[in-house]
Amino acid sequence: MSGHPHSHSHSHPPVALRRPLWTPGVLVMLAFMAAAAVTLVVRFTGGIGAVSNLSNARPWGLWVAIDVATGVALAAGGFTTAALAHIWGRHRYETVVRPALLTAMLGYSFVVLGLLVDIGRSWAIWKPIFFQNHHSVLFEVAMCVLVYLHVLYIEFVPVVDEGLRDARPGHPLQKLVAAINRRLRPILWIFIVAGVVLSCMHQSSLGSLMLIAPTKVHPLWYTPLLPLLFLLSAIAAGFPMVIVEATLASSSLGTDDEMEVLTPLSRFTIVLLGLYLALKVGDLLWRGSWTSLLDGTTQSNAFLAEMGLGVVLPFLMLLRAKVRRSRRTLFIAALLIVGGVVLNRINVFIVAFTPPLSTTPYSPALGEILITCGFVAALMFCYRLAVTWLPVLAEKKEKTP
Repeated sequence: MSGHPHSHSHSHPPVALRRPLWTPGVLVMLAFMAAAAVTLVVRFTGGIGAVSNLSNARPWGLWVAIDVATGVALAAGGFTTAALAHIWGRHRYETVVRPALLTAMLGYSFVVLGLLVDIGRSWAIWKPIFFQNHHSVLFEVAMCVLVYLHVLYIEFVPVVDEGLRDARPGHPLQKLVAAINRRLRPILWIFIVAGVVLSCMHQSSLGSLMLIAPTKVHPLWYTPLLPLLFLLSAIAAGFPMVIVEATLASSSLGTDDEMEVLTPLSRFTIVLLGLYLALKVGDLLWRGSWTSLLDGTTQSNAFLAEMGLGVVLPFLMLLRAKVRRSRRTLFIAALLIVGGVVLNRINVFIVAFTPPLSTTPYSPALGEILITCGFVAALMFCYRLAVTWLPVLAEKKEKTP
């Protein structure tokens, strides 16, 4: 492992982009954020019932499925690229580590904010730290996410140090961050390893949350393998998420398209997604629950959409070298995988879950949707701010004639 975990190939080092910030896209994000802000005020003054369709029978809805479970799964690019570049020493992938790390850091920050909105008494969110229930999966998730969020911020210190050194040399804040970074550098590898271990723990534990409800979760999804399936799907979505994000960044900000890194990266996805597909199919056959595949119910249709569009189709696409080499088709395949994971988390936590007490089926209220959209917009806005002022992305390389 290299002495400096954030060393990168000299071909195109990351730079602060200094692009104009107030683009039409950013203004749209601000509109979503404003709508969410108003809804949040209503939620914290009028209670959780004022903005959501959650009830005692259905305490988990859109916020848990999207803001928490999906947010955590899609931030997996942070630990998968860190493991690849730093632990397995594949330094050619260094260029995608920083944007993946930034996405993970922002993703987890918003997971915590999502939890604050979703927990009825959010002022009591600190209690698990002191009143520990070592038999609770939720306790393990809470502690892992708490620690991992700090690990991500620590891993990002070298980037902030570099950005301040370029923008404000000699400023007191810059000196402070530089001093912290100097102390951190010899032990940063510990945090990188810890990040990978913690991620594997809570990615799988999110699946374990539903093991407690065998009678309430539809047989197409309920399996003792849920923790393993959650972990594998998050790992399989890690690199596609990096591909989606790099493609969006390069098309909207005119940065380097990184195709020489993304094409080989997508080959790992074939193996990881294939492994997930094999396990999923094997599990259906082993439990005999494949019989409800063609029921025509909402659940079986949702399952077919999740597997067909989110796993099988992109898997077949990625098998073709032509798809992996084309920026557009690679982006489409990666987007399908990411969409598949989003659909899987929605399916497990909402579609598959039918508690006997609920008389009416749950559908998210407008307030829930507004807050979720606002959080996604805020995450994108923070990403935009970060790449504008910090060296995260690489500029476009000049084509040599």
